[in-house]
Amino acid sequence: MSDRDLKAIAEKIVADGRGVLAADESTGTIKKRFDQIGVDNTEENRRDYREMLFRAAGHGKYTGGVILFDETLRQSAADGTPLVELLRAEDVVPGIKVDQGAKPLAGAPEETVTEGLDGLRERFAEYRGLGADFAKWRAVIKIGADIPSDYCIDANAHALARYAALSQEAGIVPIVEPEVLMDGDHDLARCQEVTEDTLDAVFNALYRQRVELEGILLKPNMVISGQDASSRAGVQDVAAATLATLKRCVPSAVPGIVFLSGGQSEEEATEHLDAMNRMGPLPWKLSFSYGRALQQSALKAWSGKTENVAAGQRAYLHRARMNWAAARGEWAAEMEKAA
Repeated sequence: MSDRDLKAIAEKIVADGRGVLAADESTGTIKKRFDQIGVDNTEENRRDYREMLFRAAGHGKYTGGVILFDETLRQSAADGTPLVELLRAEDVVPGIKVDQGAKPLAGAPEETVTEGLDGLRERFAEYRGLGADFAKWRAVIKIGADIPSDYCIDANAHALARYAALSQEAGIVPIVEPEVLMDGDHDLARCQEVTEDTLDAVFNALYRQRVELEGILLKPNMVISGQDASSRAGVQDVAAATLATLKRCVPSAVPGIVFLSGGQSEEEATEHLDAMNRMGPLPWKLSFSYGRALQQSALKAWSGKTENVAAGQRAYLHRARMNWAAARGEWAAEMEKAA
């Protein structure tokens, strides 16, 4: 399939409780984050923010990979060091977001399909030359009164599999991300039903597209109540339902499952991950690939000020350490209080 050992790269990213930092916010998305702390959305500020995270001493113990945006992959730190090299210095694997976003799905009101397959083979060749060893593609599945449709699930599963096949051809590990959104008032059972339908379709598509499961990572949602549900399922119920779904749908050949946080608070995402890892043994490494749930405290602590860089790094390292402990089933609420 490729000239590199994709299984070894995937296993390295999730070894010993390590997980993934999703620092792949688009220019528009990071503007929303910066607006919350009153920071201008300039290229220099975006660079400074990512540099702060990537220079946090020792974060490689907790973070096995970082997903970058196209701009970030090409950027250098203030001293001229490529940001990719800052990651490699901490033994962190650099990755790249390659999809071009969820767009309206023709003939399916309220549903989307992720685009970006055109020219992807050529982009993969360039990204590998720039230092990316893994990639990410996100599909978005929304729960509503009459959705998702089989059409939407199948369209997104096909696109995910096409992306994964091209990624492996280029010698790049694909993170396959089918996200069933938390948006809505659905209960735990409805989320579980849709998540299982989605994962079944995704793995069938991966098989048909000849993707080697040993050389991928899966980035799914947790099975969780909708944000607007009348009552929310507790931690143990979320953990049990999520594991039941994964055991039914995800082959043991997959080296690791790195959850998205999907709108959960920082501690909520950590607590759910820890609960699942305490229910082992499991056939795959169960870890994290969080964006906001790893960065929110660090972003606020930094607030765009040079004098706050150390505070921002401490906040990031704490959150990374908490999730590393959760990926090992060793997290406790007292650890948060101590920090």
